[in-house]
Amino acid sequence: MERPPILKELLTRGEKPEVILWLGCAGSLDDRARKIAVAVFRILHSAGVKFAILGDEEKCTGDPARRSGNELLFQLLAMQNIETFKKYQVKNIVTFCPHCMNTLKHEYPELGYTFDNVWHISEYLLKLLSEGRIKLQKTPDKLTVTYHDACYLSRANGITYEPRKLLNEIKVKLVEMAHHGKNSFCCGAGGAQVFKEEEKGKEPVYRYRAREALETGAQVLVTACPFCMLMLKDGVRDLSEGAMEVKDLVELIACLL
Repeated sequence: MERPPILKELLTRGEKPEVILWLGCAGSLDDRARKIAVAVFRILHSAGVKFAILGDEEKCTGDPARRSGNELLFQLLAMQNIETFKKYQVKNIVTFCPHCMNTLKHEYPELGYTFDNVWHISEYLLKLLSEGRIKLQKTPDKLTVTYHDACYLSRANGITYEPRKLLNEIKVKLVEMAHHGKNSFCCGAGGAQVFKEEEKGKEPVYRYRAREALETGAQVLVTACPFCMLMLKDGVRDLSEGAMEVKDLVELIACLL
């Protein structure tokens, strides 16, 4: 698949995108998360959405810096992004990273920039599906899944319906974990913990959560956050040696186009 258009190039040709796709640090730099990004590209192309990315002009939102206590770095990164948003008059943005979504939606207005819409990809895909723009050509063969609610989707933003509605639309069987919805359990990556070493003498949080997933007996653990993906695939690997597959929600949908 050809690379998605860069916003600056699109505007030079006199074209305007419907939405800016924010990749985030994970989607730009991590090999596993890049596969999620490719799945998003496929779905948006299939739906006929004119979108663009910022390319080299996209900086980290600053979320990890703020969570780890480096407020100065957060504001420096945020102001660089805000200048870019102002330059291109970016008003509608979608991202598959809940951390990025939460920061752009709730914390950038404190620094003087507010979007018209900041969507998590699950919200945006459900919108496209309801508009008839996503055409699913296949159905999974008797697939049982369990869904992990990312903290910045469920507990911080109340986004629990949209991912489950999408799973229902693609006709998989959903089996809930003991902790789910707004009562979900963290994957262990939040608060910049993903960048820290494990604490000695304690079971890692991601392994505890992976155990809850395995107890459902589902074939696939579905995530909707690249950081949750990084943590939980390690937990499943440690506990089951590959007995359960870990996939992002958009990867499931992309396979059915």
